[in-house]
Amino acid sequence: MKLLKEFKEFAMKGNVIDLAVGVVIGAAFGKIVSSLVSDIIMPPIGLLVGGIDFKDIAINMKDAVVDPATGKLLKAAVTLKIGNFIQSIVDFTIVAFAIFLLIKGVNNLTRKKNEAPAAPPPPTKDQELLTEIRDLLKK
Repeated sequence: MKLLKEFKEFAMKGNVIDLAVGVVIGAAFGKIVSSLVSDIIMPPIGLLVGGIDFKDIAINMKDAVVDPATGKLLKAAVTLKIGNFIQSIVDFTIVAFAIFLLIKGVNNLTRKKNEAPAAPPPPTKDQELLTEIRDLLKK
C-alpha cells in the first residue's frame, strides 16, 4: 500500500505531468517536422540534384532470391537504405534548430526579467533595532 501511495504522489507531481505533456507535444511536433521535410523540403532538393527521390537511394548488398518456376520471392533483398538515413538526418537537423530557436527565445525572455534588479526588502523591526543599538554603541 505504501509503495502505491508513493507512486501516486510521484506520478501526480507537476513536473511529471509537465514532462508527459511535453513528450506528447514533442511527438506531434516531430510528425509535423517529418512531413515538412519529406513532403515539402526534400522534393525540391531531389529535383535540384537531378530528380532523385532520396527515399529511393539504396545500396543493394544481396539480390532477392526468386523461385524461377513460380516467380515467388524466397528471400528478400538485403539493402542499405541510405536515402532514409539522409531523410532522418535532415529531420533531426530541422527539429534541433527549431528547439534551439525556442530555447533561445525563452532564454532571452528570462534574461530580460533578470536584468531588472529587485528592490531590496525593507529591514525588519529586529534589524532596525539592531541597527539603532549598533549606532548607540559607536557613540
